[in-house]
Amino acid sequence: MANYTAADIKALRERTGAGMMDVKKALDEANGDAEKAIEIIRIKGLKGATKREGRSTAEGLVAAKVTDGVGVMIEVNCETDFVAKADKFIQLADKVLAVAVESGAADLETLLAIDVDGKPLSEVVVEEGAVLGEKVVVRRIARIEGGTVDAYLHKTSKDLPAQVGVLFAVEGVGDAAATAAHDVAVHVAAMARTTSAAKMSRPSWSSPSAASPKRPPRPKASRKPLSPRSSKAA
Repeated sequence: MANYTAADIKALRERTGAGMMDVKKALDEANGDAEKAIEIIRIKGLKGATKREGRSTAEGLVAAKVTDGVGVMIEVNCETDFVAKADKFIQLADKVLAVAVESGAADLETLLAIDVDGKPLSEVVVEEGAVLGEKVVVRRIARIEGGTVDAYLHKTSKDLPAQVGVLFAVEGVGDAAATAAHDVAVHVAAMARTTSAAKMSRPSWSSPSAASPKRPPRPKASRKPLSPRSSKAA
């Protein structure tokens, strides 16, 4: 008689994103021990990692964090939307984001080479993908600095994590700058859902009009090209 219930199977599937039969076999082998079952799924998944190399990773999520005027955004991809909403996949993305924020990495190669618990982050991602039973990749990272930075994440489906993200920075601080940065970020995200929106330029700010003291500062027009200061992941 099995030492686990249908609820145990469901819980383990939600934690790992693995298929029902894989979860049942792992629980059988682990005599109902969930943690041992996860390790069994991980080991079996690693053995099949090479078979997944050529698979497409069209699903996933974006995650972002703003700390002290620095915004960081990462994109992590997987094969199916089922795994994209799995707790373990979301936790992996959170771990990747935390490493990106703490390390100060500004490019993907540097990020994936960072040591995490005695191994490169790239290996951690492969191992977690083995548990999930899918090819998982960190696709890109974006970092931006400014007086005020806004990170806006948008869900294209209520059942899935955010898949559209925008970082936008402005020079200046305060409520007006924060509102303006957020409004622009939301607008860029809306563009991204209907067009292949390019990177935006960082605006400079003028003082509010004396005739309209409650009016937020507006970006000043510039005759010179502005360096790209906003990043989008979609």
